Amino acid sequence: MLITTALVALLFSAFFSGLEIAFISANKLQLELDKSKGKFYSKMIAFFSKNESDFITTMLVGNNIALVVYGIVMTQILTPKLEFFFNSDFILLLIQTIIATLIVLVTAEFLPKTIFRVFPNQILNIFSIPIWLFFVFLRPISILMLKITNVILKYVLKQDIADDKQVFGKTDLDDFLSNVRSAEGAEDIRVEVKMLQNALDLSEKRVRECMIPRTEIIAIDMLSSMDEVKAKFIDTKLSKLLVFKGNIDKIIGYVHSYDLFKSPKNLKSILLPLPFVPESMKAMELLNQFIESNKGVAVVLDEFGGTAGMITIEDVTEEIVGEIVDEHDVDEAVDQQIDATTFILLGRDYVEDINRKYNLALPESDEYETISGLLLDFLEKIPKKEDVIEFKGYHFTIINVSKTTIQEVKLVVSAR
Repeated sequence: MLITTALVALLFSAFFSGLEIAFISANKLQLELDKSKGKFYSKMIAFFSKNESDFITTMLVGNNIALVVYGIVMTQILTPKLEFFFNSDFILLLIQTIIATLIVLVTAEFLPKTIFRVFPNQILNIFSIPIWLFFVFLRPISILMLKITNVILKYVLKQDIADDKQVFGKTDLDDFLSNVRSAEGAEDIRVEVKMLQNALDLSEKRVRECMIPRTEIIAIDMLSSMDEVKAKFIDTKLSKLLVFKGNIDKIIGYVHSYDLFKSPKNLKSILLPLPFVPESMKAMELLNQFIESNKGVAVVLDEFGGTAGMITIEDVTEEIVGEIVDEHDVDEAVDQQIDATTFILLGRDYVEDINRKYNLALPESDEYETISGLLLDFLEKIPKKEDVIEFKGYHFTIINVSKTTIQEVKLVVSAR
């Protein structure tokens, strides 16, 4: 009878201990999605995810009750057997503690937590009804424990108690997307999954990774005549032009093509202000700023206060939805994959983005960020058109190059 009681107590301890780690490891977003499908057991688990403290406290209370019962019973089981070998009460207590603790660590801690951590969401769904029953049964004790804890935190340790904790975060979204990509039929929603992943990655991107570099900015001098401005709009087919005073490092605003219909006398009369942002600014922060200020273009400044580039709301949005092609972009070159080992890349493409997009392993470094920077760092000079560069299994052929930078290359990968 005593052995059976000890085994049952040990089983309950393993149950509560495993559920605790399963709840912590579970993907909260998946729980919310299951709840939205109307599944009864998922609604119960989703309730616990919104009351995390209550759930964890209940599991701890249940686990401790089981361990207390187990400890009492194990003492009654081991004492008669060990007294035959040990006369000292201290040695007897020590041996009992070691044996009981080892059994608990292996069977009620290590094993259940290892198993429950592998399939946390499934485990929670399977045991949803027993969990709910224990939650209701142990609720009074849990409430008492929480109140005591809150009093100690608030009045003794002087800590604020925050109840408005988010249900799930970025890690849950990342895990959910990984599971979706590996699931059967994922090809049908690969575009949506890619866009959601891009939206998550946007929070880590800097403005420098999205901007139009300084060398590609098309701008016009403040002293230009209106005829020159009209000609510039016609030649470039752009809707906006940056305006500088003296040189590109002194940008003072921008003009919009539709303002030309107002028959302005000079640029100053239609000049619009625009924000200046550091290149280290988060792209998501800039997107929010664009939306709040109803502005769609900004000048990007380097650490010395000079013009590093410009960025539009379209540039930021493209980081989520991919290349946005409009009537002004049809002739613009973009990177592309020709076959399994051949690629056409732009000099301004970021090495990190190309590696991720085409599953390549081009060397990355703090010394450069773009394909052009990679090749210039290797060559230490400006190459000529049709020059061939080979290193580390990569075969680059220069397609287009200017006096200052590499514009377009052909890449052939010899070994992937």
